[in-house]
Amino acid sequence: MIRLFTAVAIPAEVAEHLLPRQHGIDGARWRLPEAFHVTLKFIGDVQETEAADLDAELATIEAPAFDLELAGVGHFGEGAEIHAVWAGVAENPDLRRLAKANEAAARRAGLKPETRVYTPHVTLAYLKRPAVPEVAAWIQANNLLHSPPFRVDCFGLYSSWRTSEGSAYRLERDYPLE
Repeated sequence: MIRLFTAVAIPAEVAEHLLPRQHGIDGARWRLPEAFHVTLKFIGDVQETEAADLDAELATIEAPAFDLELAGVGHFGEGAEIHAVWAGVAENPDLRRLAKANEAAARRAGLKPETRVYTPHVTLAYLKRPAVPEVAAWIQANNLLHSPPFRVDCFGLYSSWRTSEGSAYRLERDYPLE
């Protein structure tokens, strides 16, 4: 079994602007810059043969390259159950079309459909029962986040595995955009 997802990587120059925001919440597990990405489709655990089928379907995606910007911040979960804080992504129809194309490719490969609403974001930290006032203060302090635009000319298929430091990712294959 291999745990997979597809994503757009965040360039180093954009990641550098996110690092100074990684403080202010006790116990947060702040993500390393090399882990910053915008998930297109979470696949989950699959057999190697399913991964090969998915790879073949992803390779058929034809989509234009586009510019993307990060904008705003937010969190997943409510109250004591808040489990992540993130940088948002400015609304982008090309990104949404690419995410839908990834979803369609996964379905053609026989994988189960996503049931959650797509919320493009870059996870900055994972949290475990944080102090809600700290999270609220972090949101208020960072809510005007806005990155310069960056070019997205490919997306990738990544594997993920758990370590004592959190999840680690490896690019398995990238797919160019026109």
